[in-house]
Amino acid sequence: MGFIDQMRAEGHAVESIIRVLREQGVKIAARTYRARRQGRVSVRTVTDAMVVDAVREAAWTTVVDAAGAARRKMTPEGLYGRKKMTAFIRRTAIADASRGAVDRAMRALGLSGVTRAKAPRTTIQAKDGVRAGDLLNRNFTAPRPDHTWVTDFTYVRTWAGWVYVAFILDVFSQRVVAWHAQTSKHVDLVMIPLRMALWERDRQGHTVGPHQLIHHSDAGSQYTSIVLTDHLALEQIAPSIGTVGDAYDNALMETINGLYKAECIRTTIFHDGPYKTIADVEFATAGWVDWYNHRRLHGSLGMVSPNEYEAAHYATLTREPQPA
Repeated sequence: MGFIDQMRAEGHAVESIIRVLREQGVKIAARTYRARRQGRVSVRTVTDAMVVDAVREAAWTTVVDAAGAARRKMTPEGLYGRKKMTAFIRRTAIADASRGAVDRAMRALGLSGVTRAKAPRTTIQAKDGVRAGDLLNRNFTAPRPDHTWVTDFTYVRTWAGWVYVAFILDVFSQRVVAWHAQTSKHVDLVMIPLRMALWERDRQGHTVGPHQLIHHSDAGSQYTSIVLTDHLALEQIAPSIGTVGDAYDNALMETINGLYKAECIRTTIFHDGPYKTIADVEFATAGWVDWYNHRRLHGSLGMVSPNEYEAAHYATLTREPQPA
């Protein structure tokens, strides 16, 4: 400020001085200088400071370890990019926070959002090539919950070896209905989460009825097995299987696997340190699924969580009768 005052006294314009300062790496806005000369702080400076505080509070928390030492730890919301962080700040702290303010705050705090990397293909076609047809034809929409479930599994490297994690996702709300982890690719890897998903929906009071549900997967040998096929027939669930080696036929589930790897496995938010055993993977996955279903904002759902989206759907079906 003193330097600008001195240059102005020598006859230079404020904008010219600020332009030279910017070229030298010293950034200051002309309105900031003039506001300071008038003895007040600019509105943008105040609002930016408030947004920085809100983003910092959303992205980090303080935890205390067993020894009583406190340390800062990133929260799951710290994984958000600019769009989701803006929506989250508007929902929880500052209703009129601008995208620009959130963007500046994230840059100032060193936040950029998590990115996903491509993973190798894991689908192994059944040897006999016999499988159900594709009932979705890449149409990953549903008119209600429990109309279409998509499923797939991915892998996690641990010190003790590979761990395989299978998920079942409801297409309507993108809710993880069930998941299961084990150290082999035996058919139980896909059978157990199916039983869990049916039990969970029944426990919630939304029992899956006969001929109500489509179960869609890739053409992996686990999903074309006789055991799973017979169980789907017993539950009167329609099987649907995409083509071999085509990620687009199960694109929604591929997206969820990518999110799981990027947000859970490749960060230390849900588990500190390396994954040593299957128990570490299960602990981290349980935390991620709970956050994903109940608190994570989804752009495709209008920036609400899957739990909120389903609750809103069922609320429209149980409206109180209006007086005549």
